[in-house]
Amino acid sequence: MPATTQAHPLDVLRRRGSEKWTAHPADVLPLFVAEMDYPLAPAVVAALHEAVDRGDAGYAEASGGGAKEAFAAYAERAWGWSPDPAGMRTATDVSVVIVEALRRLTAPGDGVVITPPVYPPFFELVPEAGAAVVEVPLLDDGTTYRLDLDGIEAALASGAARGVLLCHPHNPLGLVHDRADLVALSEVVARHGGFVVSDEIHAPLTHTGRTFTPYLTVSDAARAHGVAAESGSKAFNLAGLKCALVVTADGPMADLVRGLPEEMTGRTGHLGVIATREGFAHGLDWLDGTVAAIEHNADLLGALLADRLPQVGYRRPGASYLAWLDLSALGWGDDPAARILAEARVALTSGPDFGRQGAGFARLNLACAPEVLTEAVDRIARLAARG
Repeated sequence: MPATTQAHPLDVLRRRGSEKWTAHPADVLPLFVAEMDYPLAPAVVAALHEAVDRGDAGYAEASGGGAKEAFAAYAERAWGWSPDPAGMRTATDVSVVIVEALRRLTAPGDGVVITPPVYPPFFELVPEAGAAVVEVPLLDDGTTYRLDLDGIEAALASGAARGVLLCHPHNPLGLVHDRADLVALSEVVARHGGFVVSDEIHAPLTHTGRTFTPYLTVSDAARAHGVAAESGSKAFNLAGLKCALVVTADGPMADLVRGLPEEMTGRTGHLGVIATREGFAHGLDWLDGTVAAIEHNADLLGALLADRLPQVGYRRPGASYLAWLDLSALGWGDDPAARILAEARVALTSGPDFGRQGAGFARLNLACAPEVLTEAVDRIARLAARG
């Protein structure tokens, strides 16, 4: 068993200047934005200190500064995937990868399928690229979610959509899509000459017993029409350092990468490249401990809700540190997070931000100390007891 990563205490965290710790007053427990409360991986800290000590804070190296090779080695170890660094480019973040890929894969007004409830910026990134959002919600049988492959095929066959923006693992559900569904998706997309842009930012945080399958590994069709957006920013808590990777296989999508503007690489954060390289190359023991801490809290949240808020629906995530809570039975309206913030002083992410399917829901970030998670649930439970 790996040594479990321990969260910083609240007095240390409140000295951070990031959005998570400055958006609300000090009496609020911030469990909203996707930032972890854990210290950075020691290898990342050491490399950043060394860079700052030598004044190495300039522009990112055009070749990727070793980040591409480090990610490729990690992907081989973790998933049995050996992406070619020659088919990668660095970028500022995953959102930039998505927008720049969509700009080259769509004509103005083309539809792009998204699968709500889904990461809120997807609703904005598609129009930013000049395309139109086509919603094909996930199927929910009351126990599990999965892709609506028939709905996606209908959207592509009718011409309403040109391709798919896939969230894998899926935010906010922590859903790790089954390989069989991904194979079927690749067949559907290939039949209609479409594309898939797969946002895989949460993949390194896949939980024990679950299997993450990179989209570009599922079939020759997927390799021909797929683009993957990869990053260490969620796995190693590096969002502010700005580095992501656009990854393709040989063929048409490799041509797409070669055609991306040089400025996309130039805008990558140099310190982000360093941190990404060191995380994937030398931070894996830390990553294992962090996943163990997240898994502990995922189990703890289930136990706390069963004991204190049994009317709240919760399906344990299979990846990352985001919990999707069905609070509709509490009778707090479409946006229960608003009342929870105002009266319980716990900041969650509003469910409706993830699409119409999020009415009555909220997203909770459980990458915190167990004591903080317990206090947050206790606060919400006391509010529920008041009616």
